[in-house]
Amino acid sequence: MEVLWAPWRLNYILGPKPEECVFCIPEDTTEDEERCVLARGKHCFVIMNKFPYNNGHLMICPYRHVSNLTDLSLEESEDCMLWLRHCTAILEKAFNPQGINVGLNLGEAAGAGIAQHLHFQIVPRWNGDASFMAVFGETTVIPEHLSSTYNRLKPLFDEITV
Repeated sequence: MEVLWAPWRLNYILGPKPEECVFCIPEDTTEDEERCVLARGKHCFVIMNKFPYNNGHLMICPYRHVSNLTDLSLEESEDCMLWLRHCTAILEKAFNPQGINVGLNLGEAAGAGIAQHLHFQIVPRWNGDASFMAVFGETTVIPEHLSSTYNRLKPLFDEITV
């Protein structure tokens, strides 16, 4: 059996959970790098997952604290989709993945780690990498420090004009 080693996930599993919603970010952008916020749209923002399944694991979150897709306004929905498209293009450019997972888990029973604030997951994938599901074959983790990934992606997001 191959062993998947992802020690950074233990901090999330065992660590204290914040009282406030991690996806309710301040309007002030001074904490964006610390919070791993890569871009801010009109109705949503792009943030890196601090406990990623793969390098480049991003999330697109509406600013408004809503838990259901049907609670989004049409404008919020359109902005989220626009940023999903931007993220896909940037991940393809930066990482050259063999595939990309885009997902939305609505509710704890559906697998949402933070069910109270809707967020889309976008994860670059390579044949044989770690998976959201149980690992059935050979696995590898593509290693890169979170800050290195942020520094690689941030300039690509800064090029986007909306």
